Amino acid sequence: MKHLAIVLIFILMSCKNEPKTETKMETDTNGDIVTESESESQIDQSVYEMWNNYIKSNPEFKNQEIPESDFFHNNREDANRLAVLTINGKKKASSGLYSLYKQYNVDIPKVGTKQIITDFDGKAKAIIENSSVDTIPFNKISKDYAELDMGTDIEPLEKWKKAHWDFFESVLEESGEKPTEEMLVVCVTFETIWTEK
Repeated sequence: MKHLAIVLIFILMSCKNEPKTETKMETDTNGDIVTESESESQIDQSVYEMWNNYIKSNPEFKNQEIPESDFFHNNREDANRLAVLTINGKKKASSGLYSLYKQYNVDIPKVGTKQIITDFDGKAKAIIENSSVDTIPFNKISKDYAELDMGTDIEPLEKWKKAHWDFFESVLEESGEKPTEEMLVVCVTFETIWTEK
């Protein structure tokens, strides 16, 4: 989970990861996960509650580590809007710039990885599971993929290209680089497997 701040900066619709260092994971008498945090930055209790509810209904995952908790995008309005689209099953993908994964030595997402999606304030909203991960040139992104990422069928490719070009441009500007039509994008599709009850 190193480089989490860097990941926030460079992945559009990527996620803010709450640091888990110095957090002790314990269970109570019911087997629910509880925490004792030794750092100032804490994961919202709703994240643990959502995971506990999920594993109570899916006991085969009780020995899995709690997934990272993240929100999409980098501002309150978009993060909260995208959380709602994820809950509703309309948003089913996210995109990141491949070169920055490599530059900062951050692992490419993996199929089967779960994440707890939160709103901008860190309140748990849904659990997702990655179903595919591909690396595709910016100019080869399909309308179908854009629709999954944007959560809309109204001009999804045009909206996807504009939003992602602008974001990638602002991120690359910091290192003196410029976006290109051929830049590689890490395209992750996912399924929403659990929502607030």
